[in-house]
Amino acid sequence: MMTRKALFYTSRTSLAVVLGVTLCSLPACAGTPDWLRSLGTDSVPSYPADTPYVVLLNEQNTQVNEKGEMRTLYRGAWKVLNSKGREHSHVIVYMDSETAVSGLIAWAIPPNGDAFEVKDKDAIETGVSQSGLYSDQRIRILKVPFTEPGTVVGYEYEQVRRSDVLQDTWDFQEDVPVRTARYVLNLPKSWEFQERWANWSKVAGASDGQRSVWEIHDLPAIKDEPSMPAWRAVAGRMAVSILPSSPELKQRQRNSWADVGTWYWGLSSPKAASSPLLEAKVKELTTTAPDTWSKMKAIAAFAQRSVRYVAIEIGIGGYQPHSAPDILANSYGDCKDKAILARTMLQQVGVESYMVLTHSSRGVVSPDFPTMHSFNHAILAIRLPDSVPRDKAVATLDHPKLGRLLIFDPTSSLTPLGSLPGYLQGGRGLLVLSSGGELIDFPAAPPSGNLIQRSAKLSLTDQGTMQGTIDEVRTGDNANHKRFELLAVAVPERRRVIENFLASFVPGFKLKDYSIDNLDNYDQQLVLHYTFEVPSYAKTMGGMWLFHPRVVGAKAELELKSQDRLYPFELDSTSLQTDSFDITLPAGYVVDEAPEALAEQNDFLRYSSEFKVDGSVLHYKRQYEIDKVMVPVDHLAEVQKFYRSVAADERASVVLKKQ
Repeated sequence: MMTRKALFYTSRTSLAVVLGVTLCSLPACAGTPDWLRSLGTDSVPSYPADTPYVVLLNEQNTQVNEKGEMRTLYRGAWKVLNSKGREHSHVIVYMDSETAVSGLIAWAIPPNGDAFEVKDKDAIETGVSQSGLYSDQRIRILKVPFTEPGTVVGYEYEQVRRSDVLQDTWDFQEDVPVRTARYVLNLPKSWEFQERWANWSKVAGASDGQRSVWEIHDLPAIKDEPSMPAWRAVAGRMAVSILPSSPELKQRQRNSWADVGTWYWGLSSPKAASSPLLEAKVKELTTTAPDTWSKMKAIAAFAQRSVRYVAIEIGIGGYQPHSAPDILANSYGDCKDKAILARTMLQQVGVESYMVLTHSSRGVVSPDFPTMHSFNHAILAIRLPDSVPRDKAVATLDHPKLGRLLIFDPTSSLTPLGSLPGYLQGGRGLLVLSSGGELIDFPAAPPSGNLIQRSAKLSLTDQGTMQGTIDEVRTGDNANHKRFELLAVAVPERRRVIENFLASFVPGFKLKDYSIDNLDNYDQQLVLHYTFEVPSYAKTMGGMWLFHPRVVGAKAELELKSQDRLYPFELDSTSLQTDSFDITLPAGYVVDEAPEALAEQNDFLRYSSEFKVDGSVLHYKRQYEIDKVMVPVDHLAEVQKFYRSVAADERASVVLKKQ
């Protein structure tokens, strides 16, 4: 096997044999297009030293014919700026049964001018999802070898789409700078279009008859920042809704969220038909259920945990769910399959529900950007019967026409009916109705719905050893995260999960015992108990003992160091976290010095701590609350100040002296 280093010392002739690559000098290589040679001679601005490469051109040219077939030529080029940029050496093309790709080719012009090309026959084609039993999505990968710094790489390919949706999208911003981004739209005579922009100010296009061109220059890179929103929630993009003149094609236009909902209702609703086998399964699941809510829970749990998940992403690998009876018979499906199965089964117990299209990251679905390409997930909105008490379900909203709707994710196996996983809380989705679609905002759980509650009985010996037991109660999304961590490992390895947690705060500890309650009871509180000791936890100083009363747990683990941050700061979910530690002091010692009580709060976060001594017991309490998950840029300074104060409080020490 030849190493990468060895390949660099291989002659150009043997390289062509080893890689199957056509190599040629620039003057003789007629295949190197003029547009790429021209870009290769252009100078580029000075960028930060860590910029791996710069995109010289990102061009998308779409031609729509009278039948609504969309043919797009993609053309692009980039210049490698440093050794890290050499890793960007692949052209990757996505496709499925509704798209055909042809003419894939790439060229490279190294600094010495000896250009070479890589053709479609050299590409590797593979599936995208290893679990995609239903997926027709594929990718074609064309590797461009030896992209040393200074190399200019170009590519082009054509894609024909026969989708039943007359809409195109242009993602023009990337994680590196872009010199020129261009979108060209060619329409039949008398056809029109409507453009929508997301995360970017509208750019005026230039039209010449039925040809329209948009061009943007010197786009900044999407900066990678800790705890930033999803890439698609901040990157500039444009959607074009195509408006045909022919009546038979008008039904394919998607110019509003209502249009998108109408389209998806037509795709999904026929798949909600029942069957004798399905009706028998519902009867089996609900026979012993005493009321409607109990029947709903049984059906929800079945869809979440008895139907194996098989990944297909909406917007890439297929939109239409399979029929509910087929999903039941096969016992597997993706998110939209699980949703349509749950919807069909709920119908059998007299409960209405509706498909909801959404994205697993907040901010991607925008009210002003109606496009099917905003979705990668499907869930349900369940119309709650009046017989279901309000305290049974938290993740609800009041719809002006449909009444109380419960938002439910049949894919999230750890989130019981009535709750919503944290990544969807505060998000947005398209409610799919027979009358069309409408955007709805998902409810966010109150902080108390995502609880971490630690209580401890600890003691400090006169040798400085801290020992005792901590009980930890988790609910909501905080329980989901810990359950996932524990269930992902074998039973003997669960001890290590707790040990890894303790190691973050008390080095040198010994875990003496532990237990976990309700690990498999997803609608119950998750409770952990662990008993441990930490030799030399307290440190001596001049005959006194010093120790941190905050023994475990960190609330100031999120740091905002950047002063020039571009994007909002996003937390996982609302949360309420409390610590109540009782620490028995060693005989003959009293508290000489204790930290001051602290109270910090802003519009997003709250924190308080207090200390109290009762005889030989030190009572330490604190509370941390996340009220809002998205912090705008203009509020980052107060959040930075908040976390600095919390960090200082967590480092504070109690000083003991001998009586």
